[in-house]
Amino acid sequence: MTRLVNLLSPARVMWRVEVSSKKRIFELAAEQIAEVEPDLSDDDIYTQLLAREKLGTTGLGQGVAIPHCRVEGCAQPLGCLITLDQAIPFDAPDNVPVDLLFVLLVPLEATQEHLDILAELAGRFSDPAYCSALRNAHSSADLLDSAVHSEAA
Repeated sequence: MTRLVNLLSPARVMWRVEVSSKKRIFELAAEQIAEVEPDLSDDDIYTQLLAREKLGTTGLGQGVAIPHCRVEGCAQPLGCLITLDQAIPFDAPDNVPVDLLFVLLVPLEATQEHLDILAELAGRFSDPAYCSALRNAHSSADLLDSAVHSEAA
């Protein structure tokens, strides 16, 4: 089991971001990740996230999305947890706009690990109490704390 504390860092948590589109949140996430992960290119992250999304929505429903992709130069799986100030359309199966995202990047060769982490994240984010705790965070630090400490529950 991959714990969120191993996937996240304070620099990869974005609280109450103001965006109007899926592309813009991918762009901001890519910039944020590349800023603190010097081996990764924001252009490559953005391109890979868009390419994956074109295969089918990463919106899970109930306002949650887990955009994910494999990225060259990514040494280990990492995530970026994001809440939005206003939910945005995401083509989720239930057509509910998304306000809670976990962007997951994995190494190119991490096929099974990628699937295992996605399954864990989908399970965790299908818990309404967990999502409510994240949505009710009052800062980026509070969001990170809620994410990593609520996972044991």
